[in-house]
Amino acid sequence: MNQAAGSSGRLANRLSAETSPYLLQHQHNPVDWWPWGPEALAEAQRSNRPILLSIGYAACHWCHVMAHESFEDDDVAAVMNELFVCIKVDREERPDIDQIYMSALHHLGEQGGWPLTMFLSPDGSPFWGGTYFPKLPDFGRPAFTDVLQSVARVFRDQPDQIARHRDTLIARLSERATTKSPANLGVAELNNAAVAIMRSTDPVNGGLRGAPKFPQCSVLELLWRAGARTRDDRFFAATTLTLTRMSQGGIYDHIGGGYARYSVDDRWLVPHFEKMLYDNAQILDLLALDYARSKNPLYRERAIETVDWLRREMLTAEGGFASSLDADSEGEEGRFYVWSLSEIDDVLGAADAADFAARYDITANGNFERRNIPNRLKSIDVANDDSAHMRALRKKLLVRRESRVRPGLDDKILADWNGLMIAALVHGACVFDKPDWLRIARAAYDFIRTMMTRDGRLGHSWREGRLLIPALASDYATMARAALALFEATGDGTFLEQALRWQSTLDTHYADAAHGGYYLTADDAEGLIVRPHSSEDDAIPNHDGVIAQNLVRLAALTGDAKWRDRIDSHFAALLPRATEKGFGQLSLMNALDLRLTGAEIVVAGEDAQAAALLGAARKLPYATSIVLHAPHADALPADHPARAKLSAVAQSAAFICRGQSCSLPVTQPDALNELM
Repeated sequence: MNQAAGSSGRLANRLSAETSPYLLQHQHNPVDWWPWGPEALAEAQRSNRPILLSIGYAACHWCHVMAHESFEDDDVAAVMNELFVCIKVDREERPDIDQIYMSALHHLGEQGGWPLTMFLSPDGSPFWGGTYFPKLPDFGRPAFTDVLQSVARVFRDQPDQIARHRDTLIARLSERATTKSPANLGVAELNNAAVAIMRSTDPVNGGLRGAPKFPQCSVLELLWRAGARTRDDRFFAATTLTLTRMSQGGIYDHIGGGYARYSVDDRWLVPHFEKMLYDNAQILDLLALDYARSKNPLYRERAIETVDWLRREMLTAEGGFASSLDADSEGEEGRFYVWSLSEIDDVLGAADAADFAARYDITANGNFERRNIPNRLKSIDVANDDSAHMRALRKKLLVRRESRVRPGLDDKILADWNGLMIAALVHGACVFDKPDWLRIARAAYDFIRTMMTRDGRLGHSWREGRLLIPALASDYATMARAALALFEATGDGTFLEQALRWQSTLDTHYADAAHGGYYLTADDAEGLIVRPHSSEDDAIPNHDGVIAQNLVRLAALTGDAKWRDRIDSHFAALLPRATEKGFGQLSLMNALDLRLTGAEIVVAGEDAQAAALLGAARKLPYATSIVLHAPHADALPADHPARAKLSAVAQSAAFICRGQSCSLPVTQPDALNELM
């Protein structure tokens, strides 16, 4: 990737000219940091020093800890500067770099995480690494300066050993998954996978067993799809238990809305307090998905509160969405979010404070380090906390909280994370009857389509007028998904046209012709030691899985047979990897479910009856339905199975189509819901 505008040459403080909030957090460190780029690699080769690569992100608590302990310390910095060329990377701005070196750490047999600390040869190839290193010896771990000196000594005195490590890692990073026989995955195999995941879930608290607990939205979607596919309520129960416990636990911000990144305990009580856009996008999507089935009032309430938070704290002046809110403020994790009983009493008064404290688990001794994380885990019924009185009390507490020192906001706009949120807002707008959410989604979409695009090509990250280009495959995948969601929700053909253009760019610049699927980086992007090619899900669904769902929808919405051929070849190449990786490629398996069991709902007509049918169709669960408005029969492809039936119907009607067969005409919205 290259900066599209505002690039600077070498500066005395090499991070001060960057726009990434994470890099700017380190611009005053005594460490002689370089941003990633050819100049840093050239300096390593000129000086024949190894590279110390440090990767993190603005909302990362342990990144802050290592920064305060080591990177802000003059003595530690002096060792780093003498022995290494030190490079700082924002993993959100450069997930391609993070994917390569995190994979290298996994190949070393180490647990991943951030901060990621990797040691590289001057050409950028990795030979050793870890995550957080303490400044002083700690529980058997050596001090960071001892690690630095040992690594530098081995690099200097044992070049053959370094070369062996480097060559082995590069070979492992370049390996591609192979299989001797094609995968034969169908409905039965999807059901078996869902049963296996069910065995790993926590029957009391939801989510996967143990701690920490992450939302694992692809897991929840797979279970939900299994419920829809088999009509076995046990799968739905596993999904709703998790969504409910999360929505009533401390991982949810009951005062201001929005979900934290994960819970450090197994009850969803104590969050790791950072809030990420991508988590909230995926959870909002799941709330809308299950509400379309269950009409659970808790999910509607949490969705509305989360979008209120999104508007209040994450919406930028340009119309896009910021990336994250930090876990820390005033040097303390969670300080912004926790309460003492006396402060609750001071804000609400004795009577209301007692009522609020009883409902939200607020005590004098506290439930987290002698302070309190508001939660509803002791009474997960939503009825009482949705009252006007309780909303008024929460609003008073929110006003008081706004006077505190706020956590840092990472206000860069990432195309892929925004794509996830745009689609979630569109789905929520339809299901929860919130047309204003559609306007917010459209504004963010328009900003990325225009301001984050150069010469017809998307960029990945935007901040203060500077665009990082070219985009990643994940940017095109999620923005195409957003465009398709907007098309299904509005019938505006410009969205479908844009999705097709973005898919064309993926096919031109990202497709892996030799192995199938898509590379993460473009063929004309900056050269890295390997071209990232993982198809495994991370905190967000892998781009190959998102593209697979997009291709299924394109096939239905365009009626063009080439998309059916494309999706089948995509699955043929990638599903063998899914059988080997198991839980690592659930987004691809979710796409397969849509391919095998999804229903296309064709609504014909342009009158009030057609509008009512479209409204009902758009309220159905988006995960298992594709909505196409055909004002007249000629709007459908000549070979579409609904076309002949449309010609024989005198009034507006809907048809539910699966494969090459369609239902009889449906003329009443309630009948459409019942039939689906």
